[in-house]
Amino acid sequence: MGVAQAMSWVCYILQCSDGTLYTGITNDLEKRLAAHNAGTAAKYTRARGPVAPVFVEACTDKSAALKREMEIKGLTRAGKLALVNAGA
Repeated sequence: MGVAQAMSWVCYILQCSDGTLYTGITNDLEKRLAAHNAGTAAKYTRARGPVAPVFVEACTDKSAALKREMEIKGLTRAGKLALVNAGA
């Protein structure tokens, strides 16, 4: 049995090809982004690819990432864009 490696969770916002925004979490952003662009990650992004990350925020653990995801999903589009622009 191998030694468990610490996973670093992130909450992210993607911009889809139609200009809409998608929010999610992962512990492997590169792999998740590839899955979104391959059409195998989320039903929402399947028909809206390609997608590009516009915001990424590190979280301490999965629970924190889930909480942050729900906070972001509760924002209006303008609120999400303000978050994206503040991180730029």
